[in-house]
Amino acid sequence: MTSTLLRQPSFKSDRVILENISWHTYQALLADFERSPAIRLTYDRGTLEIRMPLDVHESYKKLIGRLIEAATEELGLEVRSLGSRTCHREDLTNGLEPDQCYYIENEPMVRGIEQIDLNQLPPPDLAVEIDITSSSLDRFEIYKNLGVPEIWRFDGEHLTISVLTDTGYCVVAQSSALAPLTTEDFSAFVSPSQTVGENGLLRLFRASLKAKLD
Repeated sequence: MTSTLLRQPSFKSDRVILENISWHTYQALLADFERSPAIRLTYDRGTLEIRMPLDVHESYKKLIGRLIEAATEELGLEVRSLGSRTCHREDLTNGLEPDQCYYIENEPMVRGIEQIDLNQLPPPDLAVEIDITSSSLDRFEIYKNLGVPEIWRFDGEHLTISVLTDTGYCVVAQSSALAPLTTEDFSAFVSPSQTVGENGLLRLFRASLKAKLD
């Protein structure tokens, strides 16, 4: 395995790209890094990207996750939160770890299941991508192959919601997973110039949702 990993590495500021990596090696690395949540792996048909997210990436990930979870409460929806769980399928030779992911519509199908097998069950209904430093791999294409219905992407300034269609992902104003909420309902609370603390933001966010939903 060591000799394979040394083939043609490509280094960037927060990641390394490895070519000609087998599925078996990818699975072995997932197991090796299982207790290292700061390391994220993306696999696309033999190319492996190993990312080491920066603090700003993790802060936005957690904040957007908290907003989504608060929204499910205000909307009266059940949710299964799976954080950066690995989503992968050997038949597709694709795998990645969302920054956050959730079962909402399909939550009853996975309730009580300790380890979800994407060969037998649907993928998460919603995935979050913090894309401040763009991935070298086409993660949206991997999400499409896996069949993830909705992706929220934050690039450090703007939040966009994309839903899966027959031709790929399309940017929309309203979330399907959290209807009738829209991008605007969340954007003001993930501003890079925000000076309010996270708990303060959550209180303001809940108040804004209550006003909208009443």
